[in-house]
Amino acid sequence: MNLLTFKAIGYSESKTKTVVETSNFKLVIDEPASLGGTNKGANPVEFMLAALAGCLNVVGNLVASEMKFNISSFKINLEGDLDPNKFIGKSDEQRAGYQEIRVKLDVKSDTDSETLEKWVNEIERRCPVSDNIANATPVKISFL
Repeated sequence: MNLLTFKAIGYSESKTKTVVETSNFKLVIDEPASLGGTNKGANPVEFMLAALAGCLNVVGNLVASEMKFNISSFKINLEGDLDPNKFIGKSDEQRAGYQEIRVKLDVKSDTDSETLEKWVNEIERRCPVSDNIANATPVKISFL
């Protein structure tokens, strides 16, 4: 088994702002002013949607190439709903994360709808980010 290891290091710059370094990039994660942040970057759950969009794009184009059709336009619309009450410590009734994530693909290609259905099924099967969201992934938190 050939495992790839990806790494990120996060630095707290304030109670809401985090700078994360990954390979050659710095990401700024913050909360909007309405949630006590300084609005210097997308918030963590928005980054999660962004990561899913990026992964769907990569896998979608890879699979289209394998299936031998061209994509001329590919837009990925994502939205999710979460109840903030667990996060802010007011209730344990709902989970802290998204209740559901809805993804709508707007794709223009040179293939038929039947092939696009097979394409979507293959994307769902192979996308690492959607796999991590849809299935429990152990997260082990400890001290250095």
